[in-house]
Amino acid sequence: MDRIIELCNARNEQAIRELEERFGRLCYGIAYRILGNREDAEECVNDTLHGVWNAIPPATPENLTAFVCKIARNQSLRRLEYQTSAKRSAEATVPIEELAEILPDERFAPDAEDGEVSRLIGVFLRKQKADIRNVFLRRYWFFDSVADIAKRYSFTESKVKNMLLRTRRKLKEYLVKEGVEV
Repeated sequence: MDRIIELCNARNEQAIRELEERFGRLCYGIAYRILGNREDAEECVNDTLHGVWNAIPPATPENLTAFVCKIARNQSLRRLEYQTSAKRSAEATVPIEELAEILPDERFAPDAEDGEVSRLIGVFLRKQKADIRNVFLRRYWFFDSVADIAKRYSFTESKVKNMLLRTRRKLKEYLVKEGVEV
């Protein structure tokens, strides 16, 4: 992965080919789960690869996989937001709606800083057991379906749903305790 970063820093276009080879399927999976459309997902992969190319330099990511995934996710969410509500993917909007009940609403908590809330969520998740943290991230970061998460970790769908519900409740309590108006 250091090689890819070196190629990007040198502005060598081979970096884009290596990014696609190394991360193309991963990015496609993220985009497809959010958008639910093959063509849109493919465009997001291309946008992601170019986004990484444009970001390095000046960025020098410590974890290239996480860096690429974040760009893929953001590209996909921007595309989802752009689409009309009639075309939006129910697969992606369900996880967003699940979190909406525990995150600050700008109308009622205009002082809530996104960066601070993100930091607090990260602190909260690091305190959780690995399986709870992994299930939470697979659902709300990677937009995996409950069925896919259950299959991945050999859990029942009911167990995954209950884990997510309990984790959202704990997260809400934690955010309130930390002074975030929810």
